[in-house]
Amino acid sequence: MGPAEPFCGLLKLPSELIDAIFTFLSPLDLAALSLTCRKLNEHASTDLHWQQRVLANLPGNRITTPYPCESWRELYASHDPHWFLTRYRIWFCDRELTGHMIVVRYDARRGCIEGYRMVVSREAAGVQTWVADSDVHIHFFKPIVNLHMDKPVLQLNARRYNAAKKQDESEATQRGRQGWRRAEYPMQLNTRSDPRHSNILLAKRLEEHDYDHILENAFPYGNVWPPPNIPATDRVIGKPAGLHRLPSPDSEAEEPFWRVESRDDMSETTFRIRHYLDLGTPSLAVALGEEISTYSTLDPGLYTPTAEKPWRGIWVGDYSGHGCEFLLINQPEVPGESDEAPLEREPGETEEEFQARFLRERVHRGRLEAIKLTGDPNVPRGEYTFVADDLGPRGFVGVAQEEPFQGARIVKSRGHIAAEGFYHDKYMESQLIMVSHNRLAQYWVGFGHISFFERVDIDQFLVPR
Repeated sequence: MGPAEPFCGLLKLPSELIDAIFTFLSPLDLAALSLTCRKLNEHASTDLHWQQRVLANLPGNRITTPYPCESWRELYASHDPHWFLTRYRIWFCDRELTGHMIVVRYDARRGCIEGYRMVVSREAAGVQTWVADSDVHIHFFKPIVNLHMDKPVLQLNARRYNAAKKQDESEATQRGRQGWRRAEYPMQLNTRSDPRHSNILLAKRLEEHDYDHILENAFPYGNVWPPPNIPATDRVIGKPAGLHRLPSPDSEAEEPFWRVESRDDMSETTFRIRHYLDLGTPSLAVALGEEISTYSTLDPGLYTPTAEKPWRGIWVGDYSGHGCEFLLINQPEVPGESDEAPLEREPGETEEEFQARFLRERVHRGRLEAIKLTGDPNVPRGEYTFVADDLGPRGFVGVAQEEPFQGARIVKSRGHIAAEGFYHDKYMESQLIMVSHNRLAQYWVGFGHISFFERVDIDQFLVPR
């Protein structure tokens, strides 16, 4: 059987079946098929296919028009290969010790992929002594989380971005290279408060053998981002905050850990932003004060709560003089958990008895890790802020009898503290008060105070108002 016969067989299928098959193809495969023959080009160019691929990258934001583009296919092409930015939504960076966190979304009114920094303000908070121990002070906390809309961190406009890509590809053709390999595009942030230029850069994923030995080092772990405490499929080499020069894409001396040679090299869970001041002229550019920030995202499974892991999520915590900080509450799976059958009610068991057994056997067990996504000068981003090694019997302290924690489960935990600059870090005795699935309290025993943490609803920021 010759190689052309299976292909001819595909062409003989009903149109509806061909379209059904095409729904399983990646955008790259769909584009490749459109180049094979006229009939497959007609199917692959059908706008419904490209609408599906656009919407697959916009969780929580069901746009209804490809505006400002003429078609969904054109819209997809305008923002390729950067659709992963909206697909993963949440991004945190390695800027200094504090870092910051952004939400990336799509604004259908402007055809724009945009990213804004998450900020927190506090309503007037009070302090009171704990009824259970008059030497302990409770620091009440009511956070208000918003996006800093006055100053975008990332912005890719479909029309401007498409024009920039065409210019880059034209220049690249003259150099005999693929344009997108340059992997750096200017952004139009339209902010008068910041005179710097900002470019977005694709990042090259590292092979595990390139970084596994580096992560064994002490902080900052060879500038690998994200750091080892944060589960990740891709890691890249970052740069410490400060003034840096990014190697030229045309330089033969460019670091091999940076250059994106192909889509296979490209990471879809990390990227970089380069800030710089351009003090030159169009014919003689002089870039000063270059600064590189490396961003990473999180697997949605890490912050999506389940019945068995109800505390998973993105949280914000009160760190007194350091302000508010964002963290990931991670509940790793217990060994063998994935092989367990669903828990079912036993004959004669009441609903209340079943729920109690479900909590005992499936919820109150395993480890809970609170990992900073943004940090402070003492304990930086990417480090544990506290850890409860066992939510089950081995870590159980008791059930709170006094207000405001009455009825809450209390387990042993370890609070992470350090001197400024993350020197002499250590863990101190603490207790985790499990107020609800959306609110936790940490009792720092040695400090004599209790601070609060609250879950953040990321979905509220995904659709521009």
